Order: sequence, then C-alpha cells, then structure tokens
Amino acid sequence: MDLEEVHGSMIPVAEFKQFTEQQPAFKVLKPWWDVLAEYLTVAMLMIGVFGCTLQVTQDKIICLPNHEPQENLSEAPCQQLLPRRVPEQMGALQEVKGLKNNLDLQQYSFINQLCYETALHWYAKYFPYLVVIHTLIFMVCTSFWFKFPGTSSKIEHFISILGKCFDSPWTTRALSEVSGENQKGPAAAGRVTATVAATAGTGPGKAGEGEKEKVLVEPEKVVTEPPVVTLLDKKEGEQAKALFEKVKKFRMHVEEGDILYTMYIRQTVLKVCKFLAILVYNLVYVEKISFLVACRVETSEVTGYASFCCNHTKAHLFSKLAFCYISFVCIYGLTCIYTLYWLFHRPLKEYSFRSVREETGMGDIPDVKNDFAFMLHLIDQYDSLYSKRFAVFLSEVSESRLKQLNLNHEWTPEKLRQKLQRNTGGRLELALCMLPGLPDTVFELSEVESLRLEAICDITFPPGLSQLVHLQELSLLHSPARLPFSLQVFLRDHLKVMRVKCEELREVPLWVFGLRSLEELHLEGLFPQELARAATLESLRELKQLKVLSLRSNAGKVPASVTDVAGHLQRLSLHNDGARLVALNSLKKLVALRELELVACGLERIPHAVFSLGALQELDLKDNHLRSIEEILSFQHCRKLITLRLWHNQIAYVPEHVRKLKSLEQLYLSYNKLETLPSQLGLCSGLRLLDVSHNGLHSLPPEVGLLQNLQHLALSYNALDALPDELFFCRKLRTLLLGDNQLIQLSSQVGALRALSRLELKGNRLETLPEELGNCGGLKKAGLLVEDTLYQGLPAEVRDKMEEE
Repeated sequence: MDLEEVHGSMIPVAEFKQFTEQQPAFKVLKPWWDVLAEYLTVAMLMIGVFGCTLQVTQDKIICLPNHEPQENLSEAPCQQLLPRRVPEQMGALQEVKGLKNNLDLQQYSFINQLCYETALHWYAKYFPYLVVIHTLIFMVCTSFWFKFPGTSSKIEHFISILGKCFDSPWTTRALSEVSGENQKGPAAAGRVTATVAATAGTGPGKAGEGEKEKVLVEPEKVVTEPPVVTLLDKKEGEQAKALFEKVKKFRMHVEEGDILYTMYIRQTVLKVCKFLAILVYNLVYVEKISFLVACRVETSEVTGYASFCCNHTKAHLFSKLAFCYISFVCIYGLTCIYTLYWLFHRPLKEYSFRSVREETGMGDIPDVKNDFAFMLHLIDQYDSLYSKRFAVFLSEVSESRLKQLNLNHEWTPEKLRQKLQRNTGGRLELALCMLPGLPDTVFELSEVESLRLEAICDITFPPGLSQLVHLQELSLLHSPARLPFSLQVFLRDHLKVMRVKCEELREVPLWVFGLRSLEELHLEGLFPQELARAATLESLRELKQLKVLSLRSNAGKVPASVTDVAGHLQRLSLHNDGARLVALNSLKKLVALRELELVACGLERIPHAVFSLGALQELDLKDNHLRSIEEILSFQHCRKLITLRLWHNQIAYVPEHVRKLKSLEQLYLSYNKLETLPSQLGLCSGLRLLDVSHNGLHSLPPEVGLLQNLQHLALSYNALDALPDELFFCRKLRTLLLGDNQLIQLSSQVGALRALSRLELKGNRLETLPEELGNCGGLKKAGLLVEDTLYQGLPAEVRDKMEEE
C-alpha cells in the first residue's frame, strides 16, 4: 500500500475522545496520579491503535510449503529455516538456488489466511485489539464518576461554585483584610478596627506592593483614606451574597452522603483488579509471539502440500510493543495502588480548616465531612489555594462582613436622613426595621437623638457608636445587641431612655442594667414558666437616676429588684398580659412613686399596697377583673391622687363614698357594667374629666351639675334617653360626647355652655338641633359630630357662624 492508503486506513486517536471527554474545569478534581494515569492511558492507546493499524494495512503472515517428506517432518519443521553458522571448511561461497513451489498467488493467499486463523496463537493474533479494549476500560473507570448521574451533578455544582468563589472579588477582599490586620501591631490593629466600623468594613487590600508599603509606613492614613481598590460595588456585593446562600445549600446537600467517595474507591479498586489480571496473562502469553510459525493443514488436494512454514511479519514489532505495554501497565498499576493507599491511610471523609483558620484568623470556619470533605481533599492535591478561598464562604464572620458592606451600599447617609422624624418624646429619631444588620452609615448621623432598631438580628455596636454625641434614647425591639466594653462608658454617660423587647427577659443584655444615667427603662418579654412565679430580674442598683420603669411580662409578683430604685422611681408600669399578679406588698417601699400602672394583672380588687403610696398622683388599673371598688374609700390617704383609671373592668356600681375623693381631677370608668351613677359623685368638686362611656347608663343624676370644674364628659355608647338640665350648669365644659345613645332631643340650655368646642351627637334619635347651639361661641362645624341632615336643619345664620374661621 502507498502512504496515502495507510493514512486513510489508520484509526485516529480522536475517535476515542468520547470515552474520556470531560469539562476542562474538572481538572481541579484530578490529583497528580490521575493526571499521570491519563497520560499512560494515552500512551497505551497509541500502542493499541498503532498495532491495529499495522494489522489492517499490512500482510499478517507469509507462508511457504515445506518440501520435506511427510515421514521426516519433525515437531519444528521451520527450525531449519533459522540462520545457521557456516562451517569454517567452506572457504568459498556457493550459489544457492530456490525451490519452485508451483503455486499461484491465490493459493498463497489462501494458505496465508488459513494458517493465520489456525496456526497463529490467539495472543499474537489479537494483541493490539486487547490493548485497545483494556485501555478503553481504564479510561472509562477513570472518568466514570464524572459521568454517573448520581455523582456528576454534585461535581458540576461544586466546580461551578468553586470557580465563582475563587474569582469573587469578595474572596480577595476578605483575605486581604485579614492579611492586613495580621501584619499590623496591636495599636495599628485598633485603628484599623475603628476604620472598618466607620467605613463599611473597608481595610487595606492587595493593591500591589507599592500600596502595601504605603499602608505599612503610614498607618495613620488608613483612618481617613482607605484604598479605593478594595471597595465592592453593589452588584458584586449581591453576587457574593448569593454565593453564600449557594454554598450553604450545597453543603447541606453534599454532607448528607458519601456517594462520591464510594464511587471513587470502587473505580480505583476495579482498576487495580484489572491491572493485576492484565499483568498476569500478558506475562504468561507474551512469549507466544514468535517470528516463525509451523502450520499443518490438510490442503494437499488443493495445493499439493500439507505442511507449511510461516513468517509472522509483525512478531518482532509486536513483541517490543508488548514489553512497552506491560511496562506502562505496571506504572499505571503502581499509581492505582498508591491511590488506594492514599484513600485508606487517612480519613478523607473529614476535612479540617484548622490551617486556614490559623492563617486567615477566621476562627468560625467549620470543618466539613463526607463528600464535601473528599472533594476538598482532592482540590488540595491540585492547589490548596482553592480550599483557602472557598473557606471564605463558609465563614459566618465573612458573611456578616459582606452583609455589612451591602447594607452600607444600600443605606447611604442621605437615605437615612430621609427617615429622621420626631418621636412622641420630641427627640429626633431614626427607626430601622427588619434589616439584615446595622449599617455603619448610621453612625455618621451625629444629629440623631433616638435610635430605634426593630427585628434586626445579631447587632454588634462598632466603635462608631461614639460618634452619636446627641444620642439619648435607644430602642432594641427583638434585636439582640452586643456592646463592647469600651462603648459601655459612652452609653452610660449619654443614654436617658432604654427600650428592650425580646421573647424572654433573660435575653435582655446585661449591659443595660449598668447604664447609670438612665432615666427610663422599658422592658418587654416573658419569664420562663418555671420562673414566672419568682419573677427574678437583674439588679437595678446601678440605675441611680431611674425615674420610669416599665415591665411587660407574665410575672407572678413584683420583681424584688424594683425596690433597688425605690428611693427615686417616679413611674412604674406593670403589664402582665392577663397573668395574675399576686404579691404586691413590695409596692409599699416605692415611697417616691407618682404614677402606677397595673394593666392586665388579673386583679379582682384594688391592691391594699397602693393606699400606702402617699406620693401617688396617677393610678391605672386597666383591663383587670375588678367587680367591686369598695376600697375606693382608702384613696383618701393618697392625698395627691388626681387621676384614677378603672376602665376596661367589670365594675357594676360606684360606691357612695366616692365623694371622699375631693382632689380627684380625672376619673375613667369606661368599658364597665355601670347602669347608674351615685349622686355623691357630684361632690367630687375637683373633677375635670369624667369618662363613663361604653357602659349601660340609663340616666344621669342631677347632682352632676355640681361638677363646676368639669371640662370633659364622655357618655358615648350608653342607653341615655334624656339629659338632666343641671348638666348644663357645668359652664366650663369643653367636650361633651353623647354619641350612640337614645336621646330624643337636646335641651336648648346647651347654649349656656359657652366654652364648648366639641359636641358628639351621632347615633341618637334626634330629629332637630336647638338653634341655641349658635350661642356656643367655641363650637365650630369641625367640632360638631352629627348627621348631615340634622346639621342642615339648623338655621342658616347658626351654620354660617359655625363655619366661620
């Protein structure tokens, strides 16, 4: 054959590419022994392909008839054709003449094919094909776990995440920050920490050797001029945030099983077994490849000969290729055996990031197990830098830094200033709700006086908190916060009002109870059921200036620590959410108390301890189970009491000795079960506000007209069908609420109420309104709540007067 035919008949190695074709990124999961084995399989494949090509393109065997008589044939009829030593006595060369066989070309071809099939050993005949088949099996075993559905999906996912983590700008940022911190001394490290907190966590980055030298030589510039190259834009920050979520989900998924580890072991064991089998039978049969082959076939009737001597034309080359192949197989087998040693001599189903933690300073990087650990061990064989950069996305500290950076991008100082507004206390307040963290930009708003944080998890106040020089009020609502010791002094001197709301009171930060300048403390949370009766609260001795204490919980008694501030506490609010408050004797010690709220405390009677509070001015017993208030007589000992709130109870009547409360100015009896009011109520001459709405009153006693100081009277949602004329003697009345009753008419004497500015009449049976309403100089249309038809029924001049500005 000519050269072109040979090339056209050769089998290109590229045809076998499909057996080992893998994504280029998979190379990171190939340790050096897999790479070496891959090259060895390529070499073995080339040996097989080369042998197969020779088999196809050249004659396999050439046979000649044997002219020896049949009876003289030996077992080795072809040995005589081997080169012999010429006797020394033959001094001259003699001419050798060939034998004539009288066979044509077709007979030779026939004999060649027949002897090839019958006389040639199978090993010599199929050697190149066996090499190709064995090599393909090796290739399949090596790459099977990259193709198997149960493992390939995990590998592809892992490689995808690994590449993104390796190339993420956040990885470089996090590692360079740590590197910069490790290179600085304690003092410089402190300044860097302050800078990180105040500038969204930015620190010195790997901007080049020149930049690094600049940071080392002039550390003071880090505070004011952080390198711009370390900043991440918003898009990069969001991508890194998504990576953290992917890594978490992938870790949970992969750590559940060890299919990758098991599959790799199985294919390695299979390769070792295959290697041993190949090695044994090749060593046994390699000697069967011989140059001369004796062939005896019964073809005398066709060719005239029965014995032939054949030449295996490729025997010499095949024997050399066989030894090369066996050598490659031995090396391949040794790599497989080493792989088994590596697999079993160390725990590959556990991976420790101890060295990474020590190097980076991220002490919270967790160790991993199962398939996750196995893949990381393989990655280390390729390049340990991959696992180091990947570990950044396993660290919660790193994730919190990233969240902080994203927060700072999203919440700029300008955006935060738009949220500033005055709260009920008149302070300039910044309220942030349901954020993943606390933006560092908050501490650039030095004008903030009140900071309200709600549903923000794991807050750690940075040193920048000290920049809020006007901060006086702090609210932490379901927002657990840690405060460095260095900042406790700052809050101790500045904070006046503290509000904490949490699931359980034991979650209240301990530093709260050390704020010596605190004037108001509002706590909301539950005691555990086993501790509710004891109601133990942290000591309040340090709160020397505390004036207001509010506690919303399920306490069984007044916490004993309340007496720690008995000498200066002026307002105490206990909201028990329906849980019964039993022991109240400790209230007697609160000698300076001016306001007391016992809301939803399950009280059935007014506590006797209240009557010992000589300085008490306001008492609120809202939402309890009071049915009788006979003890109201004892309130005469509380000579300073001016406000009494007994609303939202089940009070059926008011005792006559209510007349003893001469100094009472405000009385709230709404949302009870009153049907009448005692006439003695008119003797409470100091009363300025009376609220008996949402009851079942059918009438009012005429003595109500004696309340000459009355300014606010609420009678809404009762069953009144008429009003006593004496009511209109209360000339100071400004607010009269009569809505949702059964009034048929309104007396014309209402005109005597010159100071009236708000009158509610909706929901009654009135047909007309008295025109004397025009005499109520302070009553305008906006203050008159009545049906439009009734209002339009007033004379035009009266309506015009009411509509005047």
